[in-house]
Amino acid sequence: MTPLDTTIHLLYLGTAICFVLGLHLMNSPATARRGNQLSALGMAVAIGLTVVVLVHGGTITTTASVVLAAGVAVGAGAGLVAARRVKMTAMPQLVSLFNAVGGGAAALIAFAGALPGSAGQPISTTLTTFLDVLIGGVTFSGSLIAAGKLAGVVPGRPLTFRGGRVINLLLGLIAITAGCLYAAGLGGAGTLGTLTVAALSLGVLMTLPIGGADMPVVISLLNACTGTAVAMAGFVIGSTPLIIAGALVGAAGGILTKLMAVAMNRSLLSIVAGGFGTGDEQSRPAVTATGTVRTVTADDAALQLAYAGKVVIVPGYGLAAAQAQHEVVELAQALTEHGVDVSYGIHPVAGRMPGHMNVLLAEANAPYPELKDLEEINPQFPATDVVLVVGANDVTNPAARRPGNAVSGMPILDVDKARSVIVVKRSLGHGYAGIDNELYTNPRTALLFGDAKVVLTALINEIQAYVH
Repeated sequence: MTPLDTTIHLLYLGTAICFVLGLHLMNSPATARRGNQLSALGMAVAIGLTVVVLVHGGTITTTASVVLAAGVAVGAGAGLVAARRVKMTAMPQLVSLFNAVGGGAAALIAFAGALPGSAGQPISTTLTTFLDVLIGGVTFSGSLIAAGKLAGVVPGRPLTFRGGRVINLLLGLIAITAGCLYAAGLGGAGTLGTLTVAALSLGVLMTLPIGGADMPVVISLLNACTGTAVAMAGFVIGSTPLIIAGALVGAAGGILTKLMAVAMNRSLLSIVAGGFGTGDEQSRPAVTATGTVRTVTADDAALQLAYAGKVVIVPGYGLAAAQAQHEVVELAQALTEHGVDVSYGIHPVAGRMPGHMNVLLAEANAPYPELKDLEEINPQFPATDVVLVVGANDVTNPAARRPGNAVSGMPILDVDKARSVIVVKRSLGHGYAGIDNELYTNPRTALLFGDAKVVLTALINEIQAYVH
């Protein structure tokens, strides 16, 4: 091994360390930006090293070099523009598109490894090619459908049809059979083509029946699949950084998928089977909230908030949809300046993807120590004077504590244990689970109807009037 080879391997090891440390730093909102930057640095070094290896080994022509440089420039430029222009409310569909790009790229790498001239490769390579095409194909098409659902291009409700699950089972069997034949050397381009078509079809037909409520879990699952496909691509071309990066993403996505499923009290199998989402097509019995709904005006709510000792703000997707993250943070700052102890209670599935609400509030410069997760904030509710719920529905429904309904067993934010609750909502409409929220008829709850941005602005003006 030459000194250059040794240096390259050591630098590759350094990129792997960057990936691991970057992932660790993303555990906290306070260090997540640094973790992202460290991971990006590691990937930039890995790409640069790969180019050096290709040029030094003489395995790349001048034309190929130009094509490679153009691809890097176009891809980096498109990614930079998309990341800078995307609204925080559209971040989930952007992540889904990134998942699709990752899965599709990994599958294309497998195809490149299966081109004529690679005959005689070890069985492990053809096996990883099979797995790469299968996982990458499912991820590519499934992520495109998920992005379409999140963007409203594809209806968000579960889209099912008679015999759909049987067709999915047949497609799965066809894909596995074709893949095994290819790995055993009993099939050529035709077998690989059959595998590809089956994988792409499976991704579409498995994602269509999944509704909007399960999107946080679906995004995590597809992210795990992207990482796994990238790791398989690393085995196909013998790239250590790809194997390490893909394995890390796959493992992290798998763990996150499990956490999201637990947060919704849903098994992964039931999520993949589909049929739960928007409340449009529910077959489970709904919980009918009986009692009187009490309303409150903005000035009365502001007075109650201004003279509270402790306030917890519970944001939901309604806050994101109204793009009112800056207003809610401004309200919290106004209360803090008035001497009120303010914190945020964030449910794991409060947004449309894992961590969406944390990122949304961080973008509006919410202090990181004030962002509390479910386990941390729930014990604080009994000592809380006022809880302000903005656009959150199912994750605050006390019906989850009883069996026999669509949210039974789902971990919720125990806002009903606070001394007083103010709920900001457009109407008394259902959440994704399609059932009434029993919190709204609680004697300690008052509803403040209106658009979140407008209502929060009114609260800010009233509170500032009290302060001055």
